[in-house]
Amino acid sequence: MSNQEINREEQKKQTQKLVHRLVMAIDEEPDKFNNYYDLGALLTRLNDFEQAEELFMKALGIFEKKNDAKAVNLLNYGLGNVYYSVGKTNEAIKQYNKIDDAKLKADSYLMLAQSYMKQKNYQQAVAYGLTAHDLRPQDPEINQAIGDSLLALGEFKQAKNYYDLILKRHPGRADTQFNRGLVAMVLGEPYQDYLNQSQQLDPDYYAQSEKRISDIEHFLQKQSGQDK
Repeated sequence: MSNQEINREEQKKQTQKLVHRLVMAIDEEPDKFNNYYDLGALLTRLNDFEQAEELFMKALGIFEKKNDAKAVNLLNYGLGNVYYSVGKTNEAIKQYNKIDDAKLKADSYLMLAQSYMKQKNYQQAVAYGLTAHDLRPQDPEINQAIGDSLLALGEFKQAKNYYDLILKRHPGRADTQFNRGLVAMVLGEPYQDYLNQSQQLDPDYYAQSEKRISDIEHFLQKQSGQDK
């Protein structure tokens, strides 16, 4: 057995132990909503979506009867993440829209933005992204969602501002470096350094995204042809 396989087996055992621990925690303290959320979130990460959905629905039934708003908010967020992960974005949006807990607001607005991005409804994505940005202006995930939506809408100068905001604090993001490079290409700025950084940081991401460079080049050729 290779080292990689041994590591995988070890990870699998640790994960199974963690699932077992969380199941035991629910049995011991059925009134503690965080245990349901933690187990549901772990099942979602493990791609066990059916069980995660079942668990969140069951937990929501319990805590809705208790009128426990804090629990219901967190569990709705968890269920929204299950639906988002399987591409059921309309259901995810419904769940995120139910959340009125101040502590979860920025996260739910971010997930709403990302859900609308999946639907290619970039105007709505920007609207929710900006609402999240008001609550957490330095959050790189929020700024990435806004930047990517603006890029998709062709608002290159605005997208640039959000990517630059991220890169000041988080230069190690391959996706930000790559998209900043695309924006620089369109705006006639030096762009190769951004693309090189992206490739060094995450060669797989770069390889998957490389076609977008030629898309931008074709877009620019078209534009220059129309300008003549």
